[in-house]
Amino acid sequence: MHLPFLGPRHKKNGDVRLPADPEAVAALLSECELLRSQAARAGVRLDDTPASLEALDQMAPRWRDDPETLPGLGHDAGLYLGTVVVRTVPGAAWQIRSDGEPVVRLASGRAVEVVPAGQEWAASGVPELSQLYAEIAES
Repeated sequence: MHLPFLGPRHKKNGDVRLPADPEAVAALLSECELLRSQAARAGVRLDDTPASLEALDQMAPRWRDDPETLPGLGHDAGLYLGTVVVRTVPGAAWQIRSDGEPVVRLASGRAVEVVPAGQEWAASGVPELSQLYAEIAES
């Protein structure tokens, strides 16, 4: 996800630092419109908590039959996983890599590539989003 409208950014260690308002970036990355609409249709409320990841894991994966929906939904699932991590794991924050892709940087310094994880989940259901969250939160 390339975000050129965020304005000037400074490279540091191959990553791009976010502008002064990380809350605005977090809000933008948390939109996940396609995932939220699919979840709402299934009666799942996405409230940016780990419990909502468990609810997503239980949804019937009807999107797998739609090759046009699958990539976007996987991208959104990754961003949503990242949103839950950033909002609930102390010290976690969004960081935009130099290639424009968002990653979650943990307090330990570890960078978690949440978008590929969301794409794997959307395509196969494995690993579950709640399992990924538990692994990330422990590190």
